[in-house]
Amino acid sequence: MKKTKIKYVFDVDGTLTPSRGRMNKHFAVWFSKFCERNDVYLVTGSDRAKTIEQVGVYIYDTCKRVYNCSGSDVYERDHNVKRSEWQLPELAKTFLISCEYESGFQLRAGNHIEERPGMINFSVVGRNATKDQRKEYVVWDKETNERSNIANAFNTMFPDLQANVGGETGLDIGPKGSDKSQIMVDFEGCEVYFYGDAMDEGGNDYALKIANKYGNNFHVSSWKETWDKLKGLGE
Repeated sequence: MKKTKIKYVFDVDGTLTPSRGRMNKHFAVWFSKFCERNDVYLVTGSDRAKTIEQVGVYIYDTCKRVYNCSGSDVYERDHNVKRSEWQLPELAKTFLISCEYESGFQLRAGNHIEERPGMINFSVVGRNATKDQRKEYVVWDKETNERSNIANAFNTMFPDLQANVGGETGLDIGPKGSDKSQIMVDFEGCEVYFYGDAMDEGGNDYALKIANKYGNNFHVSSWKETWDKLKGLGE
């Protein structure tokens, strides 16, 4: 009997790259060859342009598919396979604006509600924050658990929508069921190896980990750990 080929699925931020950063050059060279030899897929809350900025055009195009916006905007190379036209309801937008206004964190960098196909990313400090401002917010969030508290309040108020902690400073928000688990429809009957850094409950990799119940899930803390685990496969 022919052995089923493994499907490798990777989160990007914190898994293949530093959060919002570019892929390490040495890892990128190694990972490019890994993509050439294996069936590799990316799933990320970021849009296509940001993902290409992080991993480069070659890796993006060598992957079998890239599930941008948590699977709501799907590409094979430069061909758009699927795109959701969902937009954030005004009441939910008003709620998020009030959360930003009421936060005790003092810095505001702008671009607090970033619209993407099928989802939005909300950030109190803002998507325009510098690295130093982001670091300040990370410390604040660890002390106050602000993002989790906002997500819990949002999910209670808007049961048809879903907010998950994503990356270092934001929340990924979309219709219920539009999280990363939605990509599993493409992997029925497949052996999936999923690598992500936010697999704890409330993280934006958690739903896919649960949906991949017959596969293998690798919770990593950095791109370096991902590289170590992949090298351990003997690939």
